[in-house]
Parts: sequence; structure tokens; C-alpha cells
Amino acid sequence: QVQLVESGGGLVQAGGSLRLSCAASGRPGSGNVMGWFRQAPGKEREFVAAISGSGGRTLYADSVEGRFTISRDNTKNTMYLQMNSLKPEDTAVYYCASKDSDFLSRLLNRYNYWGQGTQVTVSV
Repeated sequence: QVQLVESGGGLVQAGGSLRLSCAASGRPGSGNVMGWFRQAPGKEREFVAAISGSGGRTLYADSVEGRFTISRDNTKNTMYLQMNSLKPEDTAVYYCASKDSDFLSRLLNRYNYWGQGTQVTVSV
């Protein structure tokens, strides 16, 4: 069983930056894809970014490409999401997730483990 804990959310003005972290524990996840998803009020949870087990392959949603950067440090069992040039429409609860394979995916149902989420609010 994998436990995932997000941190780093908060309130930021439009154009600002935040870095989210996701600490994994329970069993080594260095060979597994990890990802970030988000859910805004009244909307479905959506894919943001994913990273392969080695960190060598990444995948982004079109809406964040060029602004967000996903990375991981397997020595710390931690994944990160650097978010720059934030927009009000980025406001959401951000969730980290892990899947039991090393195939990148945008699909929620491909991920086996989920964190509790961290709130990101971007003000105008």
C-alpha cells in the first residue's frame, strides 16, 4: 500500500508561483509513474501532469504546458510540481497519484493510489 501526502498549496496572486510536493511512503515507488490532477469547484477532476519512474519522461495537459514543471527525487520518495505564471483558472484542489506501472497516462482510472489533496487558490 502506498500513502501519498501533498503539501505546498496556498493563496497566490495571478502571475505568481507555487511549488507542490508529494511525499510517498509505504512501499518504494521509484519504478512507478506518478501524476498530478486537480479539481475545481463544480468540475470533474482533471489531469495536470505525469512523470515516469526514472523521471526521464513527462506528460502535461495542454492548459499547463510551458508553465508547470513536474519532477521527482526518488532518493526522497517525493514528487514536485513547480507552477509558474499562475492564473485564476488554476484554482483547484491538487491531488497527487501513483500507479502500479511505468506507463504514462492522463486517465484517472489508471492510477491506484491518491493523496488527500492540497488547495491552490490564485487571486486576480
